[in-house]
Amino acid sequence: MRRRKKSDEGGFNVWRSYSDMMAGILLLFVLIMCVTLFQAQKSYDESLKEQEEKLALQEEYTQELLAQQATLEEQDEQLASQEEELAALAAQLASQQETLEEQEATLAAQQATLEEQEATLATQQEDIDEKTELLAAQQEKIDKIIGVKADVIEALSDEFAAQNISVDIDSQTGAMTLEASVLFAYDEAELTEEGMATLQTVLPVYCSVLLQDAYKDYLAEIIIVGYTDTQGDYSYNLELSQRRSLAVAQYLLEIQGNFLTAEQSADLQEFLTVNGQSMSNPVLDADGNVDDDASRRVEVKFRLKDDEMMEELNSILSDLNTEETTDAAAGETADTDTAAEEAADTAAGETEETASEG
Repeated sequence: MRRRKKSDEGGFNVWRSYSDMMAGILLLFVLIMCVTLFQAQKSYDESLKEQEEKLALQEEYTQELLAQQATLEEQDEQLASQEEELAALAAQLASQQETLEEQEATLAAQQATLEEQEATLATQQEDIDEKTELLAAQQEKIDKIIGVKADVIEALSDEFAAQNISVDIDSQTGAMTLEASVLFAYDEAELTEEGMATLQTVLPVYCSVLLQDAYKDYLAEIIIVGYTDTQGDYSYNLELSQRRSLAVAQYLLEIQGNFLTAEQSADLQEFLTVNGQSMSNPVLDADGNVDDDASRRVEVKFRLKDDEMMEELNSILSDLNTEETTDAAAGETADTDTAAEEAADTAAGETEETASEG
């Protein structure tokens, strides 16, 4: 009995082991199925995602194609419009070409006129060159005269200094000023003893320098001018100033033989002039007030031939101005021709620009 019980227990254990094995195999199968299903779901999801991406790319490509189609249609419209514009520009170009040919004919006629004017201007330029050369020569003479004047003033100052004679010589004009109070009594025109002594000292020096051979050829005048103060009547002072200047001139002629040669005396009589200025050009003091004592004076001065040179120079300048007026009129005509040429060039430029735009 006991042995049978052991046998029954051994069969039960076998079936239990077999059941456990089958349960394990079933569990393994279930696990394999789960893994397989998971892999299939994953593959399905990936395939679905890939299809969605392809659809998105296809949609994007479709939009690009549509955009390109719209662009092509727009370009076709622009091309048609440009062809119309090109046709219009071709017609405009033909019109401008016709205008240009007309302007070229006009320009040829103006060119012929311009050549005639250039020939005239060349002749006028030759005249101007001659006048310019003459003007330069006159300028050279004037410059030389200006230099001579400075030399004369310097020679006068040096000569008076060499003889220790104190005298008022204007450094700009060379005029020698003599006080009337030394030469004449008040309101008188007769030289005093002191006045004659003064003149006998200064006039020989002044005139001898001016009549030197180095300066004589440039000398135009030796002028003795009388001045009064501002008191009294103008007419009376005019007569007084003239009488005083004449008295000095007469005294100079009386003593000229003492210091001048016969030739220089003749030259002195040719150059000597006398003038009275009445109360004109009074001398002012430091405060700007009239100095009556200083205003009563006699001036001995000289004038070179610069005035004659200036008159000749003015004549030349007048001739040049007349020629410049003629040149200006010719220049206006030339400007008209130039304007026509510029108009033709402008039309040609517009034609080229139109062709470039087409």
